[in-house]
Amino acid sequence: MPLFEAVRMALRTIVTQKLKSFFSLIGVLIGVTFLIAVVSVVQGMNVYMEDQFANRLVGLNAFQLRQRPSIVMENVPDSVWMAWRRRPRITYADADYTKDRVATPVTTSVFCSDRMTLEYGAKRAKDIELMGAEETIFSIRNYDIAQGRSFSAQEVENGARVLVVGDLIAEKLYEGLDPIGKEAVIQGVPYRIIGVVAKQGTLFGLSMDKFAIMPYTAPARRYICPRNVLDEVQFKAEDQVAMQAAMDEVEALMRGRRHLKPQQENNFHLQTAEGALSGWQKISGILMTALPGLVAISLVVGGIVIMNIMLMAVSERTREIGIRKALGAKRRDILAQFVVESATLSTVGAALGVATGIGLAFVVRALTPLPAAVAPWSIATGVALGMLVGVCAGVYPALRASKLDPIVALRAE
Repeated sequence: MPLFEAVRMALRTIVTQKLKSFFSLIGVLIGVTFLIAVVSVVQGMNVYMEDQFANRLVGLNAFQLRQRPSIVMENVPDSVWMAWRRRPRITYADADYTKDRVATPVTTSVFCSDRMTLEYGAKRAKDIELMGAEETIFSIRNYDIAQGRSFSAQEVENGARVLVVGDLIAEKLYEGLDPIGKEAVIQGVPYRIIGVVAKQGTLFGLSMDKFAIMPYTAPARRYICPRNVLDEVQFKAEDQVAMQAAMDEVEALMRGRRHLKPQQENNFHLQTAEGALSGWQKISGILMTALPGLVAISLVVGGIVIMNIMLMAVSERTREIGIRKALGAKRRDILAQFVVESATLSTVGAALGVATGIGLAFVVRALTPLPAAVAPWSIATGVALGMLVGVCAGVYPALRASKLDPIVALRAE
């Protein structure tokens, strides 16, 4: 029997025997759906975590000198937390010491932040992240100024009371007004709005535009940079090689400054985007390791169901097989017919599973903060697995059909 004719017969069987076909396909459909959906979410999360999460919070080709990590995506024992908290804080002197002695060309900025309230007339914007930094923070964080300007080095030196705010602050606090030149009051002290940062969007459903940046020398430093200490010193290099070289230099400088012996661990932390991603990379690694086993279970169950359905088809079509053999069909023709039918059934199930998996991935992206990015290789893998399951499941029924005695088969009712 020609391949096209075998495929056509299999498709006709699916249409005419809908319920039986549904149970034939459901195992493969579920397995492939699970494969596509999970891979799509994990793939989307990988891109999201790299491009949005780590690079937004740390910066591309950037690292931060801190007392302890600010991004922890794994369980940390209480003893480790306590050890981190006992470390010396990063001071202004530490910042000056490292910035002045790093030989690799880098852009640097001191940085500290805390949650504060901004007021404009009767309006109040609560729980705003107020950041104190140098003028270089905008290039380190890749902030584009949508309106106005950023503050200057002279304004940092003079401790000017100026603010550059996020898009959400400009929209909510100064609704319908041009925020440039307007005042915002922090703890009773007025600040002048000089710029608005371009919209950053959301991160896991949380707005990234709910912030204000001031020179770290401005009066509100007493609330966010108390007792001459900093949250971190930020460094940004031209590329990954320069960044690693600068990190090695800063580490050596800080170890020497704090008189650490070779066998002693660092009592400070150098945070990078890659380090921030380490926890997620472990989670995604576990998911991708467990995925083949979970998919295999569904496909094996689906294969067994298809085998049983095909065995029933052999019993139902025994007389047909006898007639075909009597008319000259060879064993390989009967064998090919049933294997192709089984493979077609399974491939249709895999194709439906691909469509369902893609649809499920986009539903997840639409209804939750989780991103989804369909990987082309997962589609090809799903279809190939479906076809393979069908071929394997159809071999035994096809062998039974091909071995039937034509005389006995013709007598079947």
